[in-house]
Amino acid sequence: MEASVILPILKKKLAFLSGGKDRRSGLILTIPLCLEQTNMDELSVTLDYLLSIPSEKCKARGFTVIVDGRKSQWNVVKTVVLMLQNVVPAEVSLVCVVKPDEFWDKKVTHFCFWKEKDRLGFEVILVSANKLTRYIEPCQLTEDFGGSLTYDHMDWLNKRLVFEKFTKESTSLLDELALINNGSDKGNQQEKERSVDLNFLPSVDPETVLQTGHELLSELQQRRFNGSDGGVSWSPMDDELLAQPQVMKLLDSLREQYTRYQEVCRQRSKRTQLEEIQQKVMQVVNWLEGPGSEQLRAQWGIGDSIRASQALQQKHEEIESQHSEWFAVYVELNQQIAALLNAGDEEDLVELKSLQQQLSDVCYRQASQLEFRQNLLQAALEFHGVAQDLSQQLDGLLGMLCVDVAPADGASIQQTLKLLEEKLKSVDVGLQGLCEKGQGLLDQISNQASWAYGKDVTIENKENVDHIQGVMEDMQLRKQRCEDMVDVRRLKMLQMVQLFKCEEDAAQAVKWLSELLDALLKTHTRLGDDAQETKVLLEKHRKFVDVAQSTYDYGRQLLQATVVLCQSLRCTSRSSGDTLPRLNRVWKQFTVASEERVHRLEMAIAFHSNAEKILQDCPEEPETKIKMQQQRDNIPTINQHLTVI
Repeated sequence: MEASVILPILKKKLAFLSGGKDRRSGLILTIPLCLEQTNMDELSVTLDYLLSIPSEKCKARGFTVIVDGRKSQWNVVKTVVLMLQNVVPAEVSLVCVVKPDEFWDKKVTHFCFWKEKDRLGFEVILVSANKLTRYIEPCQLTEDFGGSLTYDHMDWLNKRLVFEKFTKESTSLLDELALINNGSDKGNQQEKERSVDLNFLPSVDPETVLQTGHELLSELQQRRFNGSDGGVSWSPMDDELLAQPQVMKLLDSLREQYTRYQEVCRQRSKRTQLEEIQQKVMQVVNWLEGPGSEQLRAQWGIGDSIRASQALQQKHEEIESQHSEWFAVYVELNQQIAALLNAGDEEDLVELKSLQQQLSDVCYRQASQLEFRQNLLQAALEFHGVAQDLSQQLDGLLGMLCVDVAPADGASIQQTLKLLEEKLKSVDVGLQGLCEKGQGLLDQISNQASWAYGKDVTIENKENVDHIQGVMEDMQLRKQRCEDMVDVRRLKMLQMVQLFKCEEDAAQAVKWLSELLDALLKTHTRLGDDAQETKVLLEKHRKFVDVAQSTYDYGRQLLQATVVLCQSLRCTSRSSGDTLPRLNRVWKQFTVASEERVHRLEMAIAFHSNAEKILQDCPEEPETKIKMQQQRDNIPTINQHLTVI
């Protein structure tokens, strides 16, 4: 029977165990009767409950029952005493009926309890409240009977309810924990063969029950040793009455079972966590080896242009984004596995390391594939970028070669030729860079089969290789054609430079010849004072004529070269047409003046020679010498006249 079931009856305080003891250490059971009619059934229930509390050892010492009849009638007292015979005959050793100050009528109380001792099984005495201490010590009596023992019925009832609730919950919890712990042991032994339901949880929180038990035990022990409200030391529920050993025993059992339960929960949590990790690991592995690998297998091309390569890079970034989510799960799982490895049992180390190794292998392999693909696409993008730049350079060079050259002078031709050479050199550098990029890309493609998971990528690789080689060969052919055209253009421009040079040199020859003519006419006038001097002048004149002849021949050769160059270049010279007539005209004038100069010098030589011969043959008469000297003095005048002529 539980107090919570008969709580309304217990609250009426029809009977109670105050915790006091008689001189034989028997417990004192008090039945306070009141003016109102006492319900015997409720009293019987109350007595049954109260008598179920003490231990058998305590019951063996017997009870002293105090029936407080001061506020009741005799017949009620008699009924209660007789009821004790039926409820606890063997456990009652003495019944003290406390009579009122005004004793009951003698004819009413003629019933002699002492004569009925053998039939009742216990002794009944009538005693007034002030004489009750003859049988019971005052410290064991409550204040109602003049004693010093403090008793609070509601406090006792509340403590009793807490005790019974704790006893009930702890007993039930012990059974549940034992079931869980035993089931866990069986599950650990046969977890490979069959699964055990370890998801069963206690109906109440073990921590709460333990806290309640500790608080209850602490309260009972405190009231036992410290008393109540500063009064005399009091034990409202003695060791046996309050079953403190039972509470302590339950607490010990609970702590033991709860410790085992915590270990079971830890093992269960670890196992659950391990199973979750296994499930997540398989999810990551299955996705990476399944859809993830299929995505990479489907992306084998490198594109045929910058735009195509950029589109493939964008698609690859989307694939990387999907992989990043799974790689984040991998990082989290790796941390969880590392934590379990640091705090795990030896039996789980092998499995955990195997999971970690499997997960790491798959993730690192997939990450390597992604990085390889990214590098391949980046190399392809760079290759196509270099190819596009080189193509633009070749187009610019070809456009420059296709435009006809019409320079104004040789300097502009030299500048154009220099620009042409620089563009050709830039094309050479670009083609060399393209070949280097292409060869590097080919080397990467040759390694593509290493991550193809057994898939034959020969066809796909062949298309990529053919495309790369085709681009390089096309650029090489275009560059070769441009080089051939540059060679032709270089030759043509060099011929044009030579043409301009010849024209300039021919014009310079005409100028030089004109200057020689001017010098001949203006400075070559002397005929000499004697035959010897005239011969020297004639010799110098002949050398002067040789110089003029060389200048004229040089000009003629240059003009002939311009004609040949114009024929080769299929163009008409802008200056050679009037340069040749001017050259011939100046040369003709020079020839005429030169011949006249020679004629005069020859005449002067003849004159001086004859004069000298005459002077040598004739005697030297003063008059003759004077005349000859006058003739010599007149020679400059003659020279001047000849010059004028």
